[in-house]
Amino acid sequence: MGMTEELVSWTHEQKCRKAVTSLEKNGFTAHYCHTPQDATEYITTHAVDAVTIGFGGSMSVVALGVEMLLREQGKEILNHGPATFSRDQKMDIMRRQLTCDLFLSGCNALTLNGELVNIDATGNRVGAMLFGPRKVIVVAGRNKLVDGSPQDAIERVKAWATPPNSKRLNFKTPCAATGFCSDCTSPDRLCRVTTIIDRKPRFTDLHVLVVNAEIGF
Repeated sequence: MGMTEELVSWTHEQKCRKAVTSLEKNGFTAHYCHTPQDATEYITTHAVDAVTIGFGGSMSVVALGVEMLLREQGKEILNHGPATFSRDQKMDIMRRQLTCDLFLSGCNALTLNGELVNIDATGNRVGAMLFGPRKVIVVAGRNKLVDGSPQDAIERVKAWATPPNSKRLNFKTPCAATGFCSDCTSPDRLCRVTTIIDRKPRFTDLHVLVVNAEIGF
């Protein structure tokens, strides 16, 4: 790593650590991960006692490659993502995610004040983040950090997360075609449920991993 890369990484680390400190003040269990591998190790360690593990459809979690590792450990994986599943099968899995032992998710945006901001089309992911699973682990890469308000974070989601997600899911939305949010009225509109978690929900064991790497959208 050259000097420029080291300095950039150092700068990102300070922002990541500030977010971790803010999250802890807001009641979350927060952990700084210097590399994605650190996040993978954290998840596999905290999954030891879990029998059922739900996946919220996060590309950040996919990037960590933990699903295969957890399958090899004999865990029951609740992933509604495969295209071969029928709608009823997907719905059944999403409902089971709400009461799983461990739920894994990404975060669309994380403010330096320790606020988690997410936008869903269905609400299954944010629902499971708020209440139900015995433990929730949220992964946020440094590209998700926002030095501003929750409204700034929402704008970050609509500018940088929703367009690629809509394109990935083959949704027929303007942003999937242009890459820009137009606050559309499309039947495929992804932006339907917006949540701001500014304090740890009372009965949810919610962990947030802030990773010094660009992962996910």
